[in-house]
Amino acid sequence: MPNAGAGVRLLPNVITVLALCSGLSALKFALDGNFTGALAAIGVAAVLDSLDGRLARLLDATSRIGAELDSLADCVSFGVAPAVVLFVWALNGTRVGWPVALVFTVCVVLRLARFNTLLDDSDAVPFAKEFFIGIPSPAGALLALLPLTVFLQLGSGWWSSPVTVAAWTVAVAVAMVSRLPTLSMKTIRVPAPAVAPLLALIAGLAAAVITFPLVSLGVAMLLYLVHVPYASYRYRWLAQHPSAWEVAPRERRAIRRTARSMRRLGLRPPLRRRVAGAAARAGAAVRRRRGAETNGQVSGDRRSRRIGLRRHP
Repeated sequence: MPNAGAGVRLLPNVITVLALCSGLSALKFALDGNFTGALAAIGVAAVLDSLDGRLARLLDATSRIGAELDSLADCVSFGVAPAVVLFVWALNGTRVGWPVALVFTVCVVLRLARFNTLLDDSDAVPFAKEFFIGIPSPAGALLALLPLTVFLQLGSGWWSSPVTVAAWTVAVAVAMVSRLPTLSMKTIRVPAPAVAPLLALIAGLAAAVITFPLVSLGVAMLLYLVHVPYASYRYRWLAQHPSAWEVAPRERRAIRRTARSMRRLGLRPPLRRRVAGAAARAGAAVRRRRGAETNGQVSGDRRSRRIGLRRHP
């Protein structure tokens, strides 16, 4: 029985190794000129990467070696593999091709290093776990391959020119290392009444992916881009409303409705920022007054010394 338990606890690391093998297979497909296979391999790696961490937490099988293995696998599958695929497909033979591939890979490594350090951040706000800082590496890899996806579906065009591919790849790399907040799916909880509709939706999505894989992937990446402004708005709203940090999403919606109603009625809710600003201005005035009194006292002492008077203690 203990051996069976140990085998089950090893399952998350097995999935991580499979994700690494899938990313490495993308390199082989790209070198063979099979870019559809390369894109599919990186997509499979992204799916497996989304499973290993959840499975490790579910089985209580998290470990230090698992975390390090996951970061190394992500570096290869979502850093090295997409960069080489894009280089072989569109950037080979251009001056900026290899530098762009290097920049993308380095940004993925930096993004993973920052993610690992933020795991131990004890000063993070309570709602920080609901967001990623910067675009995650799996999503960044698939976004960088969006021009290749469009090319495989529609053929050559402006989206497949080396200039467009290089600019898009650099833009995605910068977004990964930026401070741009994006939503994390790890904290989403599905209520019991929504389980059956969600399973039906997943079945429909699976059918769409099987029937129209490239179109489904392209639409998914476009929807991900559309969600980024919403994630930024939500992050700013939570930062300005501490009362919503520890409440359920349904209660947050009630807080937002109340705030909108107060704005429509012309009411101003008490803002911590305004109170803090008033306090800061009052403190600055007190410091200026004390500074003026001190300067006046020092000037009086200097005049007394010049005329030979001694100040009484």
